[in-house]
Order: sequence, then C-alpha cells, then structure tokens
Amino acid sequence: MEKDYCVTQLIDGNGEFNASRINNFTKDVKFAASGESYAVVAIMGPQSSGKSTLMNHLFHTDFKEMNGKEGRHQTTLGIWIAKCVGITPYTIAVDLEGSDGRERGSHDTAFEKQSALFALAVSDIVLINMWCTEIGREQAANKPLLRTVFQVMMSLFGPGRKKTLLFVVRDKIPETPLDKLKATLLEDIDKIWDEVPKPHEHKSTHLNECFRVEVVAMSHYFYERKKFEEEVAELRQRFYNSISPGGLAGGDRRGVVPASGFSFSAQQIWKQIKENKDLDLPSLNVMVANFRCDDIAKQKFDELTKNQDWLKLEEAVKSGPVKGFGESLSSILETCFNEYEIEAKFFDEGVKNTKRHDVLEKRAYEFVQPAYTTMLEHIRSKAYKEFEARLTEALAKGEALVAAVETLTRASITEFDQGCADAAIKQAVKWDSSSIRDKLRSDIEAHVHCVYNDNIIADLKRMNLENKEEAQKQIDRLIELHQQDQETNARQMEQLKELNSRGLLYFIRQLFDDPNVKILATLVNPELGAALEVGSQILKVTDQIKL
Repeated sequence: MEKDYCVTQLIDGNGEFNASRINNFTKDVKFAASGESYAVVAIMGPQSSGKSTLMNHLFHTDFKEMNGKEGRHQTTLGIWIAKCVGITPYTIAVDLEGSDGRERGSHDTAFEKQSALFALAVSDIVLINMWCTEIGREQAANKPLLRTVFQVMMSLFGPGRKKTLLFVVRDKIPETPLDKLKATLLEDIDKIWDEVPKPHEHKSTHLNECFRVEVVAMSHYFYERKKFEEEVAELRQRFYNSISPGGLAGGDRRGVVPASGFSFSAQQIWKQIKENKDLDLPSLNVMVANFRCDDIAKQKFDELTKNQDWLKLEEAVKSGPVKGFGESLSSILETCFNEYEIEAKFFDEGVKNTKRHDVLEKRAYEFVQPAYTTMLEHIRSKAYKEFEARLTEALAKGEALVAAVETLTRASITEFDQGCADAAIKQAVKWDSSSIRDKLRSDIEAHVHCVYNDNIIADLKRMNLENKEEAQKQIDRLIELHQQDQETNARQMEQLKELNSRGLLYFIRQLFDDPNVKILATLVNPELGAALEVGSQILKVTDQIKL
C-alpha cells in the first residue's frame, strides 16, 4: 500500500489548532498544487463505532484504530487529517473524535458541537457512522449526534454549496433489506430536522435544500470481513470524480477555498467557532483570499528581485544601452505576473486583481524603473553626441547654420523618441520620458549657443574688432553719438546704457532682438549691422529648439 497519507493531528483534545502541523502537512503532500480540484471528506459518529477503521479501508490512510483487546475506550482525540491515497480528485480525509464518549462525560458536549460545525464548514462530504441496531430507536446514540449536526447547520445557512451527508449503517443485518433500513432512517432524519429550531426565514426549508442525503450499509467488520471489504471497495469507487457534476459531492464549486488557502481558512473557521461567533463563510473566503493573494504577490515580487535574467539585464544596462531592453524586461515582468495569476486564479476575482495591482505590479514597476531610466540616459547621450558630430560635419561642408541646426535637431529628437519606444515595456504602464527628452533639447540648445557665440566672435574679428576692448570702444562711440540728440533718442539712449552695463554678449543679443537699436548700431558701423542680420537668424533657430 502506498504510504503518503501523512496522518496529522489538526486540533488537539483541548481544542488547540496546530497551525505549524497543517502547514507542514500541506507542503508534504503537495496539497496546494490541486487548486480547486480537491475534496474534503469528514467522518463523525459515536465513539468506538469503527470510524477510523472505515476511513483506513476506504482511503488507505493510517488513522489510529481501537484495539478491542485493550477494552472499549477513546482512540481518536481531537481532529486528525490525512491524504487519501490513490483517489482522484485530490481528497483529504478528516477523522473526528467520537461523540458520546465517557471520557468527556454526558455534560461536556461543547467540543462535539464545535467539531461537527468545523466538519460541515470545511468538508464536501460528511460520513455519519452509525450502528444498524440504533435505527428506529427513539433513544438511540445517533439521535443526539444528528440533532447536533442539524443545529450547527443553522450557522451555515446562506448561498453556500450543498453538503453531502452519507449515512454509513454499520453491522447490517442480512435479514433486513437496505431499502427498509433506509426508509426508517430517512423518516427519523426528517423528524429530527423538523424539530430543530430554525431562523424565521428558514422555517419551511426542507432538508434536501441544505443537504444531499445518501445511505449505504456495511457488513460486520469482524464476522463478515470479506464481504465488508468488498462493500468498502465498492463505496471507494464513488469517491472517484466526486466533485464532478453527478459525483458524490456534486459539481457545484461555489465558494471553494483554493487548496493553497485551506490551512489558513481552517484555522480562521476554528477560531470563530471557538469564539462562539456565527460563521460567515462568504466573508471568511474573502479574508482568506486577501491573506493568500497578498502572500502570493509578495512571494512573486521577491522572486522577481532574484530572477537571474533580471539581474543580468540590470547589470548590462549600467555599462551602456542594451539592445532589446524593452522586450527583455517585458518578458521578465510577464512571467512574474503570469505566475501570480496561476497561483491566485482560484481566489476571489476582485481581491486577486487588487492585490496584483497594489502589492505586485506597483512594486515591480517601481523596482525596475531605475534601470529603464538608465537606459533612457544612454539613449539621450547617444542622440546628443550624434547631433554634435553631425552639426560639426555639416558646417565643415559649408552648410548654412540655421538650416543644419533645424534639420539635425528634429532628427535627434526623433531618434530619441524611437529609442524610448523600444525601451518601453509592453505592460499597461506609462513611464514619463519627458524630463530626459527636455534635457536632450537643453543640451542641444546649449551646444547651438556655443556655436552661435563662436560665430559672433568670428564676425567681430572680421570687422577688425580684435578683442573686447575694441568692441567696447565701438559701443562707447555709439552711446556718445546718440547723446547729441537726447530729445529724439532718449528711450534708445537709456536702453543702450542699460544693455552696456549688462555685458558685451547680452548687448549684442539685444541688438538682434530690437530693430530700433539695430538701426542705431548700423548707423554707427555698417559692417556691424550686416553681422547682426546673420545673428538674428541664429536666434530664430535657437527659439525653435526651445519649442
């Protein structure tokens, strides 16, 4: 027999939930990988009625069984779980402590009710183990158990899925036909259901609206062992494809907690039961989704930071532009996000999408954006250097400065924009490249100013203004001439004085901008006026670059 059942105590006899054990259990049996494709089967019934024995034969588990030679006593203490071996879909068995045990006494029924509610909350199928001789008896041991089951079911009313109650009648008597036993049992069940107090809105609710009820009978384990084993083998077949439409658990998977969230969900359910709070399973499922999706998102982000492809890309872009940067980064992010979707796909859609956006995507984009910015700086630097080289080459060939600057600036900006588009990621996020684009324009403008200033100096030299002193003499002469006619040229004189105080190059620039001052300068020196015409064209190009 395959031994991968990993029998684990989930809740001890004192009602303490063992979180570390169930976490280890889910890892050891690789439970999380099953997603929503799993079933949980619990068994409850009187103490020493053979519950663990039935589960072991039915699912090939290894729950502790009572040794009759040591007497009749409590064997299962608390709640235990195990993986069912060889069953598809993935199935978890839950073995509950027996009811009506002398160890707890007749008045201590709190744990019995709590464990029954827990089993109904976490299970798809609940086996109720009972003796054949108890059927039809008013004071039978199974009656209090059924009342407990139906009472706690009132806490689970809502839009949840139907649970399957499978009554297993033990030690059947060959002389009594199964259909007769079944009819009597169902009559008793309906009577108990009708007697159980219900919320006003469910006064007329029938049992079949809450449960699928099935009845099977088993031969005596000791006296008819072979027949018992044949009947168990036949029943085992019904647990194959149990969650498919028409299966033992039905095909309704609404509200199913994904396997990766089962341990946290079970812990929260038990906590609410212990605190005597009404179970709101839909809200609990949302809480589980929040917890698990947040955990998955953080895990995927951590994996992204250690991704080898990302680390190589990050290192490469530090040294220079990387060909296919955008495509490579997009692929890395897409893999990260897809892995999140795979693990979180079974949880609440709204919670899943919120956690993806807030916990994973935002952090991922912030994490990789510096590398993108570095890539853009490389693109800007390359575009600027090529502009410098092309402008020098154009002027050396005798091309007009104004036309060359206009054409080459447009080409450099276009190349930068194309480079940014290639570096961008495919995901629906827009990173702003305008600041780096503005820096490129500023760099080009500064370089054009330098070229422009060099041309001005060349023009001044051509007019025999060998140095600043000679240029200053020309300015002083201009001011002296116009002082002779203060009444007609008062405004121009004040402007010339102000411009002169700000420096030579500022003065020359203003000559380009103001036609009146330009006329005055031309009167003083015709060659200076001609030079100003060339300068004014350069200023126009500079203004275009700013735009």
